[in-house]
Amino acid sequence: MPEHQPQATQTTGCAQREPGERGGLSGPSAADEPPEPGERGGLSEPTTPDQQREHGERFRHEALAVVLQVRRNRLHVLLWQRAAQPYEGMWSLPGGPLGADERLGTSAGRHLATKVDLTDIAHLEQLETRSDPVRDPRGRVLATAYLALVSADVEPRIPRDTAWHDIQDLPPTAFDHGSIVGSARERLRAKLSYTNIGFALASETFTIAQLRNIYAASLGHPVSATNLQRILIRRGVIEATAAAARPTALGGRPATLYRFAAQTLVVTNPFAAFRPPSAAAPGTVPGPDLDPDGGQAVTAAD
Repeated sequence: MPEHQPQATQTTGCAQREPGERGGLSGPSAADEPPEPGERGGLSEPTTPDQQREHGERFRHEALAVVLQVRRNRLHVLLWQRAAQPYEGMWSLPGGPLGADERLGTSAGRHLATKVDLTDIAHLEQLETRSDPVRDPRGRVLATAYLALVSADVEPRIPRDTAWHDIQDLPPTAFDHGSIVGSARERLRAKLSYTNIGFALASETFTIAQLRNIYAASLGHPVSATNLQRILIRRGVIEATAAAARPTALGGRPATLYRFAAQTLVVTNPFAAFRPPSAAAPGTVPGPDLDPDGGQAVTAAD
């Protein structure tokens, strides 16, 4: 019988309450009372994806961050180890619930600062949203992931349950986070071809050899320092400074220090693509072995 209809009751020594009264005090009727935690109008809270769809339930939304940095000439991602179920002991991306009055980017930055003590982000951009109804065994959760890049000369102080992992050798990951890391890697590789996004991975100043190592680690294949220098200078992406690197024990002329011309993201060639060695034609050197500006393969003579 619906709650809002009064029921006939027997007299048991207590005065029968009139509708609208609670314990003799005037107040809202039972139909107006808020449901107890875990109840919806007398029904159990829907927890499975099918129940949530049937009841038109709103879903949790979380912001995640894929933090990448080139460390020891290898591309690494920042992960933290879960201490509770589900996936206890497995590694996941830093992040957390979206606040009611927060923008997604703000939420991602907040979770990085509070959970892994990371504030030195050189570049942050939205990567993708995951909406698989069963991606979280606790119920449906939407996740919007961000790509966050940290410069090579920064050494963040991170908590003990957090660690840098080689992106080519990930530990067991929770939820769909391993797949999200893969998406971030592909986004970075693509943008290195047609933007100046390397500014967020390199130090403020660098030698061409150091920049070559950053590009090679990020792209996942060897890169020719000479060809990289020629292409980036021609596009106006990098410029020489008046300074030079410290002399090495091997002697010789100190290497010139370069810097990125802009410290914000700029599209430098929308049709460019660095080609890995496996796709190179005979007689060409490893990448960037496709000259996107001229459309010609860069040969060893170049």
